[in-house]
Amino acid sequence: MFGIDAPELMVIAVIALIFIGPKELPGMLRTLGKWVATARNMAGEFRGHVDDMMRQAELDELKKQVESGAKDAVLDLQALDPSREIRAAIEEGASDAEKEMAASRAALEAPPATEALPASGADAEPPPPADAGQTQTAAANEPAEPAEPAPPPKVAVG
Repeated sequence: MFGIDAPELMVIAVIALIFIGPKELPGMLRTLGKWVATARNMAGEFRGHVDDMMRQAELDELKKQVESGAKDAVLDLQALDPSREIRAAIEEGASDAEKEMAASRAALEAPPATEALPASGADAEPPPPADAGQTQTAAANEPAEPAEPAPPPKVAVG
């Protein structure tokens, strides 16, 4: 504290006691304490004002940078709007859904495609006529495929 050590502080206290006197010393210390408190409050306010001035200076400098940057490049605030991106994504999803619905509707409304099914058993075309000298043993040896599988046997329960 101001380069005053404990022995020097004791010498100052003894001199104050001698010159001021023991009756008025507590009042004088009380007054000195009020002055120190007032000085600290004033220093705190001064420091607060200096901090405010520094903040204001920084804000002014930042404002100048933004204004000079705005002159160089146009700042498009609407492009930074997140609701615009969300709206675009929703519209894209809706258009995809409409395309899928149209494709499904077209598939349902289209007439069924007829495919050539392989001939089986009774529906098979007759074999070409055989010559009189050949026998039909090869065609007779092939078993005919059933048109439908046989239903499973019914079992009575109980």
